[in-house]
Amino acid sequence: MLYRRMLSVAVVFGAGLLASFAEAADRQVVRMLGGESCAKHMRAVGTALKKVEWVKSVDLGSMPGHAIVRAEAGSVKPEQLTAAVGGVKGTNWYCTAEVMK
Repeated sequence: MLYRRMLSVAVVFGAGLLASFAEAADRQVVRMLGGESCAKHMRAVGTALKKVEWVKSVDLGSMPGHAIVRAEAGSVKPEQLTAAVGGVKGTNWYCTAEVMK
């Protein structure tokens, strides 16, 4: 009985460590957003960023005017994110993404 409890604790603890290691392998990239009327088209910006391969999540709400992208480390080049945002445009508006300095 004691062995089963110890094994259960070890399995739960091990699963937690694996989840921590998986998140530690992620990379967070922040881009400043700009462009003519881009702020009105955040949904399109988020969709474009999520389509980039290896992107796991996109946060457009925590920092107004910024995109916080979580992706697998070493898999996504910052230029890919900039290009994805640059592709979000319409007849009289466009979006840009710049490296935070």
